[in-house]
Amino acid sequence: MLNTVTDRPAAPYANTAAGVVYIVDDDDSVREALASLLRSIDLEVHAFHSAEAFLAAPKSPWPSCLVLDVRLRGQSGLALQKSLLTQERSPMPVVFMTGYGDIAMTVEAMKAGAIDFLTKPFRDQDMIDAVVAALQRDAQRLEADNSLVEARERWDALTPREREVLVNVAAGLMNKQIASRMCIAEVTVKIHRGQAMRKMNVRSVAELVRKTVALGVEPSGKSVSTRV
Repeated sequence: MLNTVTDRPAAPYANTAAGVVYIVDDDDSVREALASLLRSIDLEVHAFHSAEAFLAAPKSPWPSCLVLDVRLRGQSGLALQKSLLTQERSPMPVVFMTGYGDIAMTVEAMKAGAIDFLTKPFRDQDMIDAVVAALQRDAQRLEADNSLVEARERWDALTPREREVLVNVAAGLMNKQIASRMCIAEVTVKIHRGQAMRKMNVRSVAELVRKTVALGVEPSGKSVSTRV
């Protein structure tokens, strides 16, 4: 199903997108060829014959992507993609492949967040390019998730008074207004504000606003439950 080895990339691809690739295809020859291709550029590869087998397997905490055939015995590739979207807050990127693709199927997959949609037979280079892009996107996702975890830990470490001050700062209030609202001295607001900003590791109100929005902090000072 893949093109010849002459389509494989040269050395520049080696070690530039280290990560884990999961392959789900019920065609043994395609699975083996893809696994061999992707291992040749130093990627860790796990191949499965069905969506059910993939779902039952443990997943890596490292940047990962899923190379998925649309038409599978049992649960289809599109159904698996939808399942991942409902089960996971930030599912790993998906690269679809099919021998029977049509416009409607492609649109559905791409709307659901697929990185690419390759029609068999495809060039090895096209698959590698799609996988590299998917792994890079997943690395960015993991970095964002880790940043959110850190922000949550920093927010939880604040005192109730510091959180209240920061919520008012993020709402656009001046120190004098915050002092009046909280019935404390303006100098006290400045002290709490400085300490809290340092604890949150933010240097500007704009950065503070971005973090409170990401954490789901409401103007009232309550925080929305955030899966991190």
